[in-house]
Amino acid sequence: MIFEDSNRGFGFLMTEAARLLRRLIDRRLMPQGLTRAQWGVLAVLSRRDGLTQSQLAEALEIEKTTAGRLIDHLEAGGWLQRRPIPGDRRFWSVHLSARARPLIAEVEQIILDTRATMLRGLSEQQQRQLSAAMCTVKSNLSQALRVEAATQATVLGEGSVVA
Repeated sequence: MIFEDSNRGFGFLMTEAARLLRRLIDRRLMPQGLTRAQWGVLAVLSRRDGLTQSQLAEALEIEKTTAGRLIDHLEAGGWLQRRPIPGDRRFWSVHLSARARPLIAEVEQIILDTRATMLRGLSEQQQRQLSAAMCTVKSNLSQALRVEAATQATVLGEGSVVA
């Protein structure tokens, strides 16, 4: 039985490693008043300032409502600001505030130090191989989700009744 496997499967190890990484990053970002999820928004904006909420959600691979809550918290903390997009009253662009800019380099160093901790003991080649393997795993899972969503939409479409 899979739950009695003393070697623990790859999925279990991957999940546990991701959980521990999230906890460590959140703990290290606490003095800056940020969470890992909030840092993700700031990191994306540091490279592509002025995205819309939808574009940020897509870049972070999260739901739009989740991105909206993160933006709300960061805006309340003075880390970013929403600005109207000229000519389109439906959308607002999201920009780093002056307060956030000095924080970017500091938090990047925290993330780099955490990455070094995580990869300690692995050679450069092992790190490249691990990264390539994880990209393949992520791609496989993303593809499986797309197929599942398409299959589910088809099944729901066939079973629905039009009034």
